[in-house]
Amino acid sequence: MTTLLEPVLQRDCDLLIIGGGINGVGIARDAAGRGLSVILCEQHDLAQHTSSASTKLIHGGLRYLEQYEFGLVRKALQERERLLRIAPHIVAPLRFVMPHDSGQRPAWLIRAGLFLYDHLARRDLLPPSHAIALHSHIAGQDLQTAYRKGFVYSDGWVDDARLVVLNALDASERGATIMTATRCVGAQRVGLRWQASLESGQSGRIEVSARAIVNAAGPWVAQTAAGLSGRKSNHGMRLVKGSHIVLPRLFEHDYAYLFQNPDRRIIFAIPFQRDFTLIGTTDLEYQGDPSQVTIDAAEVSYLCAMVNRYFKRQIGPQDVVWSYSGVRPLLDDSAQKAAEITRGYQLECDAADGAAPLLNIWGGKITTYRKLAEEALALLLPRLGLPATLKTECWTAGTPLPGGDLQQPGALITRYDFDAFQQQLASRYPWLPDELTRRYAHSYGSRTGRMLAGAQQMADLGEQLVPGLFEREAAYLCEFEWARSVDDLLWRRTKLGLTSQPQHRARLQQWLDQRRDQRQDQPLAGSAGHPIAQFVEKCG
Repeated sequence: MTTLLEPVLQRDCDLLIIGGGINGVGIARDAAGRGLSVILCEQHDLAQHTSSASTKLIHGGLRYLEQYEFGLVRKALQERERLLRIAPHIVAPLRFVMPHDSGQRPAWLIRAGLFLYDHLARRDLLPPSHAIALHSHIAGQDLQTAYRKGFVYSDGWVDDARLVVLNALDASERGATIMTATRCVGAQRVGLRWQASLESGQSGRIEVSARAIVNAAGPWVAQTAAGLSGRKSNHGMRLVKGSHIVLPRLFEHDYAYLFQNPDRRIIFAIPFQRDFTLIGTTDLEYQGDPSQVTIDAAEVSYLCAMVNRYFKRQIGPQDVVWSYSGVRPLLDDSAQKAAEITRGYQLECDAADGAAPLLNIWGGKITTYRKLAEEALALLLPRLGLPATLKTECWTAGTPLPGGDLQQPGALITRYDFDAFQQQLASRYPWLPDELTRRYAHSYGSRTGRMLAGAQQMADLGEQLVPGLFEREAAYLCEFEWARSVDDLLWRRTKLGLTSQPQHRARLQQWLDQRRDQRQDQPLAGSAGHPIAQFVEKCG
């Protein structure tokens, strides 16, 4: 959303970015921070598709070592460390237990792989791997007794949808215009610029002139590239469906699991939203509409069977409380199996004969999005004819995402101590229930105070629209984080959909409708510089 569409209609921009997934918003943040004028359009909600349907891990990709993708794993491990520092409220360390199955990979190979995983990149915030005896380890108590040996290693967990939103928020605060529910319906080169037509369901058609276009359309990248350039790309895409199921919590400790399966695929079992366990993922070739992807019964059965292979507690499809699927747009490297397709990426810059550049983003993974954005700007800047005074140095690795400066304003963390920050928040707002304090700390970090500005008691938060979601937070998410629908609020800005009932969702929809009716004649919020004082006044 943007405050007024008139400026967009009347001004040029340096970059028009198509796609509001992690790569699009990452590039928008980097570019805006260097002083470029940026417009990003997303046909649906931020992170509505691939970027909210991940396994929610920030990881190097241990299994990619078997495919000799050492460069990709090293880059991802470097980014894992950086993301833990710039977003410690939504990215957290996670220890994984890998039970050893003697019928799968041999123990010596796993030890060698973990040693390499520990040492391919500098590691300051996470402990190293080691072997364990499962019969005496807390994580072994829930496993079948046949599994006696195992390994523990480190990676990270992320709230993937919030990672997208916070990048968009930072881009917006640095001057970018973020437009959701807005499609690019056509563009052509005119002289040294692009003339693009955007279509918004709320605002009609918008004409934009841009020095360059970034095609970060994810699963739609190939068709978008063909539509913009008029020719077929040299790169091929393979769409791979990844599905996940969520169950009531299967274990009480904070470790996650990596399970090896007879088909050589792996699945994860991850603590999720305190009361649940996330199981995933599947890797299946996909040919349909990426916006309509859903899990099928065979995938549910497969994931349940793999859980039952390792855990004492047996589960079935009837135990699934939620499931989700996403389509990963992977770079076609001719791998025979979907699980073996590279998670690397290619940046293709179409700027022949000095024409206005078109940068197509092929492939990638959420962990490496920030580095991808740096490389994208390195390709684009020399081709844009911008003034020499423009900031060209890389900056995003050393600047916290909104809410990520937990220890002092603007500073990266020097060690991971989220509990200390949460305790500080509880002392500042002693009237908040513990569960709300915990969730606000994880969602908003140091910006929790902005969302709670002026509130001194629970009554100041307004009506509880859904269990755990009060009017104050819902209004904040609509004002500043582009939330427009029930699903935006309950699944991408929060995960409160897990505990909401139909009557709660109906009340939330009613509240959104009432809010929309009241604001029809007012400018849309969610842009840079929107005063927090006005928000507090509106919240009463």
